[in-house]
Amino acid sequence: MRIVVLTGAGLSAESGLKTFRDAGGLWEGQDVMQVATPEGFAADPERVHRFYNARRARAAAAAPNDAHRALARLQAEGRHEVTLVTQNVDGLLEAAGAEAIHMHGELAGALCAACGARWPAPEEMGPADACPSCGARAVRPDVVWFGEVPYRMEEIAAALERADLFAAIGTSGEVWPAAGFVEAAADAGAETVEINLEPTGRRGLFDRVITGRASEAVPAWVAELLG
Repeated sequence: MRIVVLTGAGLSAESGLKTFRDAGGLWEGQDVMQVATPEGFAADPERVHRFYNARRARAAAAAPNDAHRALARLQAEGRHEVTLVTQNVDGLLEAAGAEAIHMHGELAGALCAACGARWPAPEEMGPADACPSCGARAVRPDVVWFGEVPYRMEEIAAALERADLFAAIGTSGEVWPAAGFVEAAADAGAETVEINLEPTGRRGLFDRVITGRASEAVPAWVAELLG
């Protein structure tokens, strides 16, 4: 069976990493438009680097939970063709032994806004840092901000077109383009499953809704798939 799994912030919440933003549009106390847009970075790169340096440190100190480990097991067993797509920028799926498509980039990566070079991010970055390839002082986190195109979308679309089963785990499913994944999979004939702490407003789009803590619900679902 060909399985595509989309994961969001809810997958890593039990590892101590906060979910994306609250109802007031704040992200860890910061206005998302000031720390997660190209315009915000251009206006105050020092502030944006401080924000991501703190997030990078927290992510590096976090450990995978049972949900990450269950998805890694599902992939490693080899009984199904499993494509893991994550909106998360932490590396907890990889720490659990999985391979994932990071559609929103990774905190562990650095990107040169001038030449497009990529390299592993140091613990801290700042506006004075120079690109190791071109020397430009245009270093930024290798994460996708609002208004930018997520990574590897063609690869994700191809996987959805071939999917027999699509699961959305720990994500509201309301931010595009990820919001369209369930329809794309359903149009291709896939069964669709949502796994979340609480049902989202998109329940009518899924064939099955499983609620509960990710660390409990995901391992149970994986156990079903592996028999």
